[in-house]
Amino acid sequence: MPNILVTGSSRGIGAAIRELLETRNVRVIGHGSANHDEQTIGADLSQPSAPQMLWEEALSRAGGEIDVLINNAGLFAANPIDGSDIEWLDAWEDTLRINLTAAAQLARFAVRHWLERGVPGRIVHVASRAGHRGDSPAHWHYAAAKGGMLALHKTIARAYAGRGILSFGIAPGFTDTSMAGDYLESRGGPGLLADIPLGRVAEPEEIARIAVFCALDAPESMTGATLDANGASHVR
Repeated sequence: MPNILVTGSSRGIGAAIRELLETRNVRVIGHGSANHDEQTIGADLSQPSAPQMLWEEALSRAGGEIDVLINNAGLFAANPIDGSDIEWLDAWEDTLRINLTAAAQLARFAVRHWLERGVPGRIVHVASRAGHRGDSPAHWHYAAAKGGMLALHKTIARAYAGRGILSFGIAPGFTDTSMAGDYLESRGGPGLLADIPLGRVAEPEEIARIAVFCALDAPESMTGATLDANGASHVR
């Protein structure tokens, strides 16, 4: 039975990933900013020591073996450029810490874990359309973090494919979560949907299906790929 660590599994896309994985005969170790239930490890990823604590606790719960890491946890909060210097910098650093640095720390622990044991492994990075096309004037930090995550993903894929360590990226557009709902409202509500040819935002379950495919079913030759799910609002 594969052991899969899913960060940010207490709500939104992460909760949908966890729910779908639990139908696939795998052991899911969840994560949230706080302990929500017995299957969820609480760790505040804005703290530099939290990723290591999370990884070690997840390993303990999984009996010493983790097969798949799904980096899904994220922070999405506006950071207008006309705020004070310290407020802008604090928001930048919090978003980069949670969305990119913590994901890189966990990926490093995972890759070392697999290399030391001489076994294959998979990492799924839930990034964003913003990593390709940028984001709003108040979300420089979010776009930069997600662009960095995509570069991290590609680097891991190229570096370790020969050792059986695979990396997959997912770049959702707007998804029907509370986080995206706040954003849509801040940008004019339904009028923003005019930029999405499909005419609607994605559902968390749609992104979850892609993540589970990457975690369990995607062929090895697909390593390094980034799958877009944005209703054709950004095609490349």
